[in-house]
Amino acid sequence: MNTDSKAGRNRRRNRKTQGVKPASKRKVDYHRLCNPFTPIDVFSADQIAAMHETALKTLEELGMRVLLPEAIDIFRQGGARIDGDMVFIGRDMVEAAISSAPKSITARAAVRERDLTFELGSLIFQPGAGAPHATDLVRGRRPGSASDYREYTKLNHHFDVLQMLSPSVEPQDVPTNLRHYFTMETQMTLSDKFPFVFSRGTPQVTQSFEMLRDFRAKSDDEFFAEPYCYTIINTNSPRTLDIPMAQGLIDFAKHGQMSIVTPFTLMGAMAPITVAGAITLSHAEALSAITLTQLVNPGAPVCYGTFTSNVDMKSGAPAFGTPTHFQASVAAGQMARLTGLPWRCAAGSASTSNDVQAANENQLGLWGCLMAGSTVIIHAAGWLEGGLTVSYEKIITDVEVLNMIAELCAGASASEDDIGFTNALSQVEPSGHFFAAPQTMQRYNTEFYEPLVHDYANFGTWTEKGSHDANARATKVWQSIVNNDTPPESINADRVADLQEYIAKRTAEGGAPPES
Repeated sequence: MNTDSKAGRNRRRNRKTQGVKPASKRKVDYHRLCNPFTPIDVFSADQIAAMHETALKTLEELGMRVLLPEAIDIFRQGGARIDGDMVFIGRDMVEAAISSAPKSITARAAVRERDLTFELGSLIFQPGAGAPHATDLVRGRRPGSASDYREYTKLNHHFDVLQMLSPSVEPQDVPTNLRHYFTMETQMTLSDKFPFVFSRGTPQVTQSFEMLRDFRAKSDDEFFAEPYCYTIINTNSPRTLDIPMAQGLIDFAKHGQMSIVTPFTLMGAMAPITVAGAITLSHAEALSAITLTQLVNPGAPVCYGTFTSNVDMKSGAPAFGTPTHFQASVAAGQMARLTGLPWRCAAGSASTSNDVQAANENQLGLWGCLMAGSTVIIHAAGWLEGGLTVSYEKIITDVEVLNMIAELCAGASASEDDIGFTNALSQVEPSGHFFAAPQTMQRYNTEFYEPLVHDYANFGTWTEKGSHDANARATKVWQSIVNNDTPPESINADRVADLQEYIAKRTAEGGAPPES
């Protein structure tokens, strides 16, 4: 290269940039997102109608096995035919439930800017949840602990794109009769996002509601009027609603709190081996649970949901991020739109480590949810081993992808300034460059997404910096967050003291053992 020519270009660039004030770092808001993608279909309208009709026929003629006597009585009073623990639900009951269930739900967090709207078209991410184990590159794989739960909550709170808290990892070193005190205190004191409450029997649920109500400084009427928390309700496929889950549906509906109904239908195991058959079963089970909430309290907030994928027919192990998982998510979206209700879908991975397989599976599962029009995507970050483990590094690498999706939700602008005839196109001669154009200088610090863990350096620069791969970089990111994050300013110290006093009193009384 001619050095005189290069020096000349540098002098011209310096003249153009003199007096230009660098733009400030970009600010982002990933909290209130709308899905920018038009939902796609995997089945025709006629096929979806046939699946819906078959689901209604299944509830009418085959029925649901319901193990909670109180739930059976509620179904009976609502007009269902009862034969022992088998409940046969008429389509008129289902249609009435769909009609009364709210199509838009405003979920209240600790501060108004954290509130969420659950409705078709909105987009909400929740990180991986319910795992008995945690893993990271520093401490390895281990049973979930109280420390893991607190650290996971810090990571969840830190990232704006994770808009709601999750049950994360099970704190197995906390006794089960006291565990709900710990999880509620952790969520409320380390975050101001929309919290999760386990459905593990009426005593624990009631006490969790009391803690949350008082911590939010709400009266009973105010608390019952709007959802301040949510739970996940899993039917036991095929066609069974067990005692804790049925009780959870009743307790949450009575108190006006939100249930996310989630049949877990694995094709070839707990569901038919075909996508059409599995989604039909999932649809029937979801409708039965939604019907129960509306019989208890018409208008109770409830989300339609599914978690349908296939098993590995060689081992029987769950598989996620497969083409079948993708198709099932899209089909579930078609069924959900029949109801008009906000709905839940899921990503996730069956990989045992945060490797290429984990990334591939999570992203294909994620895109299935996105193209299906899912309202809330569960297990969007951190989930490994089909839910047996959450990975700290995977939380970080998955959040990178979620941030990029959030960037797409904002769309693209094409104003006169964006098109840039005056401040870009007319400023650069043929064969020139746009590095020093006024438009570039005004926007270079704010225009592009700033990666969290991705590294765009060339091989030489990457080597000089230590040759750290994405997992190693992710380790440094989560360590920095866990070690340096501080609780939100909105946390009230007096309410924290009152909460701790409540927990101490209830603990001395023996806590509340979970019901089975």
